[in-house]
Formats: sequence, structure tokens, C-alpha cells
Amino acid sequence: MNKAPLLYYRTTEQIEEYRKRPVLQKIKWLEAQMEFFYYAMPDKAKRIRERMQTEKRTQSFNR
Repeated sequence: MNKAPLLYYRTTEQIEEYRKRPVLQKIKWLEAQMEFFYYAMPDKAKRIRERMQTEKRTQSFNR
């Protein structure tokens, strides 16, 4: 099974159109993407992610 990698391409026009969008619209889109990836993530990956976030929060308090 020697497939070519899935690549994501955008034209220059599409990139320029995205740049013109309001910042809040971009942030909402990114939040929706993050939520989708979280729910699509396997349970083991969720546990690892949550553990890393907890460790990151406790490290910032120790400084």
C-alpha cells in the first residue's frame, strides 16, 4: 500500500479571500475545528491530552 500523501492545497486567491475575513470569524472557525478534532480523537489520546494540559497548568503555578 504505497499511496501518495494527502496534501492540502489552496490557491493564492483563496488565501487572499481568507485574509480579508474578520478576525472573529477566523477564531470561531478555528474553535470549531478544534472541537471537531477533540471529538474525533480516540479516548486514549484524550486522556494523554488532558494529562498534559493539567501538567502545563500546574507548572505555570510553580514559577
